[in-house]
Amino acid sequence: MRRRDFITLLGSAAVGWPLATFAQTQPKIPRVGLVLASTRASKHLLEAFRQALRELGHVEGQTILLEIRWAEERVERLPELVVELVGLKVDVLVVLSGPAAVAAKNATQTIPIVMAANDPVGLGLVGSLSRPGGNVTGLSYLSEEIIAKRLELLKELVPGLARIGVLRNSLVPGHPILWKETEVAAQRLGVALEALELRGPEDFGAAFATAKQRNAQALLDFGDPLTFTYRSRITALAASSRLPAMYAVREYPDAGGLMSYGPSIVLLYRSFATFVDKILKGAKPADLPVEQPTKFELVINVKVAKALGLTVPPSLLVRADELIE
Repeated sequence: MRRRDFITLLGSAAVGWPLATFAQTQPKIPRVGLVLASTRASKHLLEAFRQALRELGHVEGQTILLEIRWAEERVERLPELVVELVGLKVDVLVVLSGPAAVAAKNATQTIPIVMAANDPVGLGLVGSLSRPGGNVTGLSYLSEEIIAKRLELLKELVPGLARIGVLRNSLVPGHPILWKETEVAAQRLGVALEALELRGPEDFGAAFATAKQRNAQALLDFGDPLTFTYRSRITALAASSRLPAMYAVREYPDAGGLMSYGPSIVLLYRSFATFVDKILKGAKPADLPVEQPTKFELVINVKVAKALGLTVPPSLLVRADELIE
């Protein structure tokens, strides 16, 4: 080999060595998968999650990557989107509803899952709230434990309340459990229940027509990705049917609903970021206790109450966390 060719070869190798070494030592950026029901319905919740990640020191695109999948208001797509993210081998999977949580649990036993569900123990997602075991942790809404409170508040607002229509979806894993709890609470309060089944937006009109035909005097919405996504339509139908309604979270009164009692879903989304942060730093879901909301907020839309001819009693006014005028 000629001396000039040897020097050229040596120089090329010297240039390549640092690049190869740099590529090999670049840290892997963790990917977090999220499954959300609707862009329109969940935009502010996604921003709450992102803001909490930033506060924990994660820079999107640099220290963390988000793989977001939207069901685009088709709740039945949630399970297939979960499977898609499992196929991408994300480092953490965040699922924000009971149906998506069950689908995630069925799809992977190894990828850490951060979920929210009404009864994660009853759904078989975790062994117990204090010791989840397996690859799932997250948040329990505890809806079955506050359902009696929702009925009590509704009865306090609606004089002579004797029959309540319940918007439920039997395809949502947690709703049968909630229905049983609601029956127990209703019997104690002396009110009858009328099940109004919703499996898709095409069922809305028939459900409200049934409520009127069977003399329901008010509505209780269990809350799920379907009614949350279409909450503006649900609250409009309740108003046009002149049915006072109790909802699970404040986003419904914000959209024109009468009243809600439940945890702040924005704070729950911020909690998801805390779980993700701990897992990315080495914590195992099996060792992270499932958290429960510690604060529940009562929100009353006074304007809607007046339109329905209802007078909000002082006892509710003083207990409300927020009054929407």
